[in-house]
Amino acid sequence: MRGGGRATGGPNPEAVREDLQRRVTALLAAHDPATTDPITFHRARFDAGLAWVYYPEGLGGLGADRELQPFVDALFEQAGAPGNNAEINGIGLGMAAPTILACGTPEQRRRYLRPLWAGEEIWCQLFSEPGAGSDLAAVSTRAVRDGDDWIVNGQKVWTSVAHKAQRAILVARTDPDRPKHAGLTYFICDMTDPGVDVRPLRQITGEAEFNEVFLTDVRIPDANRLGQEGDGWRVANTTLNNERVAIGGRPVPRESGILGAVTRTWRNNADKHTPELHDRLLRLWVEAEAARLAGTRLRQRVAAGAPGPETSALKLPFARINQQLSGFELELLGEDGLRYDDWTMVRPDRVDFAGRDAGYRYLRAKGNSIEGGTSEIMRNIVSERVLGLPPEARADKDIAWKDLIR
Repeated sequence: MRGGGRATGGPNPEAVREDLQRRVTALLAAHDPATTDPITFHRARFDAGLAWVYYPEGLGGLGADRELQPFVDALFEQAGAPGNNAEINGIGLGMAAPTILACGTPEQRRRYLRPLWAGEEIWCQLFSEPGAGSDLAAVSTRAVRDGDDWIVNGQKVWTSVAHKAQRAILVARTDPDRPKHAGLTYFICDMTDPGVDVRPLRQITGEAEFNEVFLTDVRIPDANRLGQEGDGWRVANTTLNNERVAIGGRPVPRESGILGAVTRTWRNNADKHTPELHDRLLRLWVEAEAARLAGTRLRQRVAAGAPGPETSALKLPFARINQQLSGFELELLGEDGLRYDDWTMVRPDRVDFAGRDAGYRYLRAKGNSIEGGTSEIMRNIVSERVLGLPPEARADKDIAWKDLIR
């Protein structure tokens, strides 16, 4: 970390922490969280390099070790610092930001990262389509060059927080004459532009977390292209690898999330215990703990570089264990578990597994094996790109997209 010379006193971890604590203390002294407007506070935190401390200097960070982020976050939390809409802006913070950092121009990084961190701009993800969910490379949304702009037409689906977003990361087809993976380009889309139509999609839970988005003659400046024309597949994989970390690799305490909710249900229903159920819960507890520790190892790997295909191996057990735990809970509760009183059309800001009832957990967990890439696709990625097994035969790999049967 730099700042008028090397302020850390060398690589000593304790000296680095002391330096970070001094920086946090100085920022809090200059911007009292109790009296400073939240946006102003977050802009100051970004400018001080205390937003993402592992990002480069000038882009919200200090070039520090990624493992120091929880330490800095805890200092701000203890001081009563305001939140930056992280519960709503998970796509922006966990997916758009690292993609912009890795693939964006210097101008794009300066333009988008600060308001994204400060919670001024909420982001969504325009990837999946009705005919291209698991097979993202098959997207048919078209972007046609028109001078310094691109004109985009198509439909996207399963788009979380699109109804609140100001910006979106978008993958569109720019060259139908090339094979499907080669003819894609990645854009930043203004969700407030004419031609962007957001409609809610009601889920099995009765809620509408996400949406379908129709794009009709939407103009996107070429300056909002992220990466080179035709390089969208590579840029999208940067996003997807970070998405799987965001879904399955967050740092979590032991016995949290669905596991914590289910163990509370178990302890509160001692009259329903059986040896068979006890054995099943212990097995699930051990699997969940193993997955949690694997997440810790993955974050250490990410700290040393960009996330790779190994992220799929973390997302897989997250989905499976959540579904098995929620099914176990319903079986434990019997007919009481079938009661579901939350069938209300609302637009929640976030998914709250632990704070809801067993019926909600069971229904919502069904989506875990779909969102962020289906479990079937995750298994293919792990087998081919992690284990080095022979790939599946792909008849469409070298065929122009326009010639594919759809």
